[in-house]
Amino acid sequence: MKYHWAFLLRTSTLMYALSLTQSYAAVSLDRTRVIFDGDKKSISLSINNENKKLPYLAQGWLEDAQGNKIQSPMTVLPPVQRIEPGAKSQIKIQSLPATAQLAQDRETVYYFSLREIPPRSNKPNTLQLALQTRIKLFYRPQAIAPKRNAAPWQEQITLSRSGDVYKVNNPTPYYVTLVEGRNAVGGQAINGFETLMIAPKSEGVLKTSASALGNQPVLTYINDYGGRPQLKFTCNGSKCTASPVKAKA
Repeated sequence: MKYHWAFLLRTSTLMYALSLTQSYAAVSLDRTRVIFDGDKKSISLSINNENKKLPYLAQGWLEDAQGNKIQSPMTVLPPVQRIEPGAKSQIKIQSLPATAQLAQDRETVYYFSLREIPPRSNKPNTLQLALQTRIKLFYRPQAIAPKRNAAPWQEQITLSRSGDVYKVNNPTPYYVTLVEGRNAVGGQAINGFETLMIAPKSEGVLKTSASALGNQPVLTYINDYGGRPQLKFTCNGSKCTASPVKAKA
């Protein structure tokens, strides 16, 4: 029994240390997603060491849609850098000639990861974690660059209902990410709604039941800037078309 309680104590201490470390991540990014326009050779991201006392290493890399680390058609420079306490820096994502081989009629998705590495502690029995941030990177060819003042492409998606399931059709050349569902404008967000990212010119199925979303679903999407506009859908038979929900003044 004594061994049992000792084990619980060590486990609780470890979980507490994990919680503390995760709550005070030091290295932060200036955005939640990256849009890499096809007419650019590189894009710079700002990173910040929010710890005012300790320097940190920042390690960056790219992954493909399957989670494999890649060095082409884009690369991260520098792959590792030191950031002094309270200082800011930049990390560059550089395109390579291989970007010309990517699809030019639609977006391609990658993932950018940033890992913070703390300095080695001189205290015994100290738990240290290398925390990591992972965000989406969308390569957007110049041929499909949105026109200025054009309506958001997310408004072109449609829903079709089959039984208790809503299918989402994305006819656009862009990725669409849906993060929240409601059954009415101003209604409560539906518990357990699963985020759905629909690839360009493809379909996806909402995991939330159609009965929970009702006959006038309201879906929230993520735009290029990390904002969360809403779309309300009007259904005619089994097909539903979208229109924007105006933000309250």
